[in-house]
Amino acid sequence: MRLRNDRDWESETFRTITLDTLGNLASLSESVDVECKLATGADGKGQLPRDFWPTYSAFANTHGGVIMLGLQEKHGRFTARGIEDVDRVVTDLFNTINNPQKVSVNLLTDAHIRRLILDGRNVIAVEVPAASRKHKPVHINGNPFRGNTYRRLHDGDRHCDDDTVRRMIAEQMNDVRDLHILNGFSLADLDPESLHAYRNMLSSHKPDHPWTTIDDLSLLRALGGWRRERSSDEEGLTLAGLLMLGRWPAIHEAAPYYFVDYQERPSECEENDDTRWLDRVVPDGTWSGNLFDFYRRVVRKLVADLKVPFALKGDVRQDDTPVHQALREAMVNMLVHADYADRASVLVVKQPSGFVFRNPRLLRVPAALALQGGESDCRNRTLQQMFLMIGLGERAGSGLTKIQRGWRESGGRLNLADSFEPYDQTRLDMDFSREEPDSVRRFGKMSGKMSGKMSGKMSGKVLHLLKEAPELSIPEMAIRLGKSERTIERATRELRSTGKLTRIGPDKGGHWKVMDGK
Repeated sequence: MRLRNDRDWESETFRTITLDTLGNLASLSESVDVECKLATGADGKGQLPRDFWPTYSAFANTHGGVIMLGLQEKHGRFTARGIEDVDRVVTDLFNTINNPQKVSVNLLTDAHIRRLILDGRNVIAVEVPAASRKHKPVHINGNPFRGNTYRRLHDGDRHCDDDTVRRMIAEQMNDVRDLHILNGFSLADLDPESLHAYRNMLSSHKPDHPWTTIDDLSLLRALGGWRRERSSDEEGLTLAGLLMLGRWPAIHEAAPYYFVDYQERPSECEENDDTRWLDRVVPDGTWSGNLFDFYRRVVRKLVADLKVPFALKGDVRQDDTPVHQALREAMVNMLVHADYADRASVLVVKQPSGFVFRNPRLLRVPAALALQGGESDCRNRTLQQMFLMIGLGERAGSGLTKIQRGWRESGGRLNLADSFEPYDQTRLDMDFSREEPDSVRRFGKMSGKMSGKMSGKMSGKVLHLLKEAPELSIPEMAIRLGKSERTIERATRELRSTGKLTRIGPDKGGHWKVMDGK
């Protein structure tokens, strides 16, 4: 949100909404990153409202936001009531936020507080930044549990349950999530074929490396798949070693929520809409189920139908394009950043419009910063090192930059975002552009007529889905249909504008109603 008053803010970075005059209030509404509060107090001179702090916690634990003080909402419209004693409100704010018994952490400085003059009245805008994982959970009343931690979902502040709070605390305390020793697990829980194939890839990538000639246990120790705890002299298989090279029963025992899933989905324009996928890879007992084998099986399927442009390097044809490299990097990036203790599955989708890579848990670095590159906070650094040793992945925060560059050079569109519904998850959408330059027309161009057909097809799928499950949220529909949330939002907006769909109740707790006969 961009906030402007009588000072010169041109040198500073803000969000995208500007409130210069009272007339701009007509377009203002409470949303996922905007909250308005009256804040006049009992004497009418101004007082920080008690419900300021749940919103502060919610914004900090989500993606940040702006709290507007001095605005009154009536019938969905806002008017400026103003705050007479601005200094009193701001002083109360900073006194409370620096009291650890009231608020767990102060994320605000003077630069986050803005005084606006709207229709001659004072309004305070508080820009709450998103907290880093080291500061989460941002909570109130001295205890993160018992409903004192909030998240912002849609236009409301929602209590976090205790399991969500525990996951935040685990993220705060553990820089590396895959290095702990698994009690009771041994080398017998590893898949011999996977270990042999990994050795072969290591020898091929680094033929002169000293690790190629050592025994299996020594190799695992070198990679971090087997570790000894110096303080207790305990040693054993690590979570990384089991996830990378283990057998499915043992993996599932150590990480009950672990599930990897590849789906190749048919075109939306095909007549047989009952076909949910053309090809699928899941741990079904016919293969090891570990990450190394999942990568090897899936990456071949991802690139199988890509048309390779004719290019020579010297006298040798080059079959490895930036698109191939981007897809391999996206696959590894997903696997090393996933939280295998969380509820969402690892999901890879191949479809005519492009690819989707989803991993459980949120980004540790804001999406915009991750795409810029240079800053890395990998959740599973041991797994990352294991992939690096066989020539896969990047370490210095450059992985997403490489994906973005390779994909966009070929005319594609890329979107990285995280979501809290229905579970914490990060999703990377890599779509083939529908307006490709001549150099990338090999991906196929979609005509306006076909685009319209696909839009209509998606609207029909949304209606069919909501007839069966009207309580679904937009993120849940996106997962069910294998589309981005933006695509689902566009379809529901179109359906509502044509009278085919309506929303009953609020975003949280409400439901959809399909208007029959429309």
